[in-house]
Amino acid sequence: MFSDKYIFLLLLVLFNSTSFAESRLDNQKFTKTQKIVKNVCMACHGMDGNSLNGKIAPKIAAQNARYLTIQLNKFKDGVRKNTLMQGIAASLSAEDMDNLGIYFSEQKLQLSAATSNGVGSMGEKIFRAGIKDSGVPACASCHGPAGHGVPNLYPRLNAQHSDYILSQLNHFRVLEDKPGTVYAPMRAISVKLTEQEMKAVADYIQGLQ
Repeated sequence: MFSDKYIFLLLLVLFNSTSFAESRLDNQKFTKTQKIVKNVCMACHGMDGNSLNGKIAPKIAAQNARYLTIQLNKFKDGVRKNTLMQGIAASLSAEDMDNLGIYFSEQKLQLSAATSNGVGSMGEKIFRAGIKDSGVPACASCHGPAGHGVPNLYPRLNAQHSDYILSQLNHFRVLEDKPGTVYAPMRAISVKLTEQEMKAVADYIQGLQ
């Protein structure tokens, strides 16, 4: 008979979201990247990129690999401001950032549910059709009808914590207005949304499959 400890370890291996055999990273890179994740990323984002609290950190599982790498570079270069992430990115090499992007892109995203903004809600209408009177375009026009994003262009949003989506929309609103910058389109959209509208669309996005 197998011991309980052996069975537990076997199940842990079987149900781990991504193994080396399934990864685009070779064995050496995969092992090194897992170590970085365990020592640096896991505390906030979880080992598989499914953070538990959107007020602390976003889900990054199944996110576009190139998008993740670009964001790490922006933290390292000071384009994105966050004391914790800037400190972490400063210690990463270009290869580390590429590998982390690949690693987290291969993790299985844990789906969530909307609190109240399901089919026919204000949140769905904003996401799918925008707000014509306010000049707000549909979120789906860039992020896709299911919120899965467009590789190398727009990030994946579906199942993201509503708290994180809301905080980002509010962050875009207060950014310095510089036309042509990478965040200019989102700033132009967020300033046209009311707090109620932002909460509604953030809740709807949380429930997207």
